[in-house]
Amino acid sequence: MGTATHPDKFADSIFPALFITIACGAISGFHGTQSPLMARCVKSERMGRPIFYGAMITEGIVALIWASVASWFFYGNPAPGYDLIEGATKGFQTSAPAVVNLVCNEWLGVAGAVLAMLGVVAAPITSGDTAFRSARLIVAEWLKLDQRPIPKRLLICVPLFAISIGMLVWQIENPDGFNTIWQYFGFSNQALSVFTLWAATVYLVREKKAFWITLIPALFMTTVCSTFFFVSKQMLHLPESVGYPLGGVCLVVAIVWFCIWYRKETKQQ
Repeated sequence: MGTATHPDKFADSIFPALFITIACGAISGFHGTQSPLMARCVKSERMGRPIFYGAMITEGIVALIWASVASWFFYGNPAPGYDLIEGATKGFQTSAPAVVNLVCNEWLGVAGAVLAMLGVVAAPITSGDTAFRSARLIVAEWLKLDQRPIPKRLLICVPLFAISIGMLVWQIENPDGFNTIWQYFGFSNQALSVFTLWAATVYLVREKKAFWITLIPALFMTTVCSTFFFVSKQMLHLPESVGYPLGGVCLVVAIVWFCIWYRKETKQQ
């Protein structure tokens, strides 16, 4: 019996695994890296609040709704969802789509389930489209390839699609493939958020604006990602007695490093 039917056997540490697993619900580096694409479509920096902040609040609400639903559905009485999910997973390789299918059908009926599933499916499709587009532009900029000619676009797109198809085939054939890929995706996503938050912090410091709003999340996510790297089974898998102190050391190093840089930066201004 697995952890799906016996939640008390859940072996991963709540911290930092929670902030890696619920990647977009916590803070998303993926969305942060899309900001240069969106920035080219806005006329003024003032539009950043309704566009980026508004989208963040909206997605946060969606994340809270699903968190509330999962908490009640899978742990409530008299029939917690964990008693049902084992049977629901028979048609799926992993439990993630089974969760959505089970919740939608049990609560929303057939019509509501179809609408909910379409909404769930639409999110990864649009995210995948944006991810491929941004990846193509990043590679093109790195290789200095003009992307106006179609052949030069295909030169980058075809290898990207081939790699993605290979990962998809492996994930389908591996019973735990989705969960494994999601762990690496979550870590990569949150690592991106660390770089994005630090870059935003540097920008705000140099513009003499309220840099604390990005500094505090940057420090927190630095601790999350470094700790996950040390203790996760997908990474170094060190004992928690070693991994957690090392995560704390990374936090201290980040604080000291920032303070030294901030002092030098303010002296030059």
